[in-house]
Amino acid sequence: MAIYCADVGSIQAGNFAWARGERRARVKITHKGEHIAALAERIAFDFNAGRPVALGFECPLFLPVRDDPDMVTCQRDGEAGYAWSAGPGAQSLVLGLAETIWILRTIRRSGIRPFLVWEAFNTAGRGLFLWEAFVTSRAAGRLQTNGRSHIKDAEIAVRLFARRVPRMTAASDIREEVVYSLLGAALLRTGWSKDLKLLETPCVVIKA
Repeated sequence: MAIYCADVGSIQAGNFAWARGERRARVKITHKGEHIAALAERIAFDFNAGRPVALGFECPLFLPVRDDPDMVTCQRDGEAGYAWSAGPGAQSLVLGLAETIWILRTIRRSGIRPFLVWEAFNTAGRGLFLWEAFVTSRAAGRLQTNGRSHIKDAEIAVRLFARRVPRMTAASDIREEVVYSLLGAALLRTGWSKDLKLLETPCVVIKA
């Protein structure tokens, strides 16, 4: 399995980065970069080689749906002070929407099935598993001020995902039962699926 994470950010400002790794005896980072097109090209290479791909984005990929009007924009269960609706969370959400759409449109291949549920992906043994990375500044060890720190965030997320694989069925660090899936909407918009249930399916969140 090829494991990717895209650290979303302004492409014009050089704040987008990505990393690719593999889980063998230990986690190995094999590729990394700062160009979104290079990420898409590398994923396409893995698809052509018949490898299953796990692709994460470091931005909120689903929103909570609440009945209580006072809770509509409150943080998701597990965010612990890093709310999706404020500060860096809100900014990365907006940038991530555009970049996720572009990547999914570019890498779409006939015969490749997308998954948001780990058990189904693991059983299939092939396809594209999509997940959300949540790397805090404390975990990264420094502020995100340049391209190198964004690559570091992507590497942290790849390594953490790889370590979680043996217990992935209980891995999600953000738990919301009723959601609106931005990732599901992106899959519908880019032609990966026509299943409307994706709009209410949360993805796995790996938090560092």
